[in-house]
Amino acid sequence: MSIRFLLVLLTVLFFSTKTIAGSTQSNVSGSNTAIEGGYESSTTYESGSESSSTTTNSTTSNIRSAPPTAGAPSYNSMTQDVCAVGASAGIQTFGVGISGGKHFIDKNCERLKLSRILNDFGMKVAAVALLCQDERVFESMIQAGTPCPIDGKIGKAAQALWDKYDFERPDYKAYVKRMKLREKVKPVVDTKPLPADTSTNKKVSWTTPK
Repeated sequence: MSIRFLLVLLTVLFFSTKTIAGSTQSNVSGSNTAIEGGYESSTTYESGSESSSTTTNSTTSNIRSAPPTAGAPSYNSMTQDVCAVGASAGIQTFGVGISGGKHFIDKNCERLKLSRILNDFGMKVAAVALLCQDERVFESMIQAGTPCPIDGKIGKAAQALWDKYDFERPDYKAYVKRMKLREKVKPVVDTKPLPADTSTNKKVSWTTPK
């Protein structure tokens, strides 16, 4: 066996290595990928040659993405004479998306427009009666001493009917609550006797100026 062959054999045995590699990657947003592997390699040269290699890999992928955006329909009032407002909403998940919308009528807006038209036609009492359907207007009219019209009556005659049929008031609930609170306030009565009037016992003398 030559010296050169022995040197080569010793060099190969000295630089033979065993490697095991592993890696782990984690990401909470976006895509998650983890790769793990083990590697073994050995080489032996003895009166011949032998080579073996073992490789093990494991890969896990978890991809997350935001769901698409739900588009809710838009509702608009095309003219100023339409007392309506629009509302819409939508919800979107990974599999299903739902959206919808609806119109809502503004009763107070309609009342103002109708009373304005009645007033333009000269029907002032009818315009006031229509506004009196709002409990705030009704209460303010009572406080001002000009009760709202009822059954064709105005003024004191209307007030007498409202007192008789108070359950027809637009502000009936607030009116009943206010009356109950007023009943709790008892008037203070002074029970002391009035002082005696002695002025009638005095004689009155009349003198004529000179």
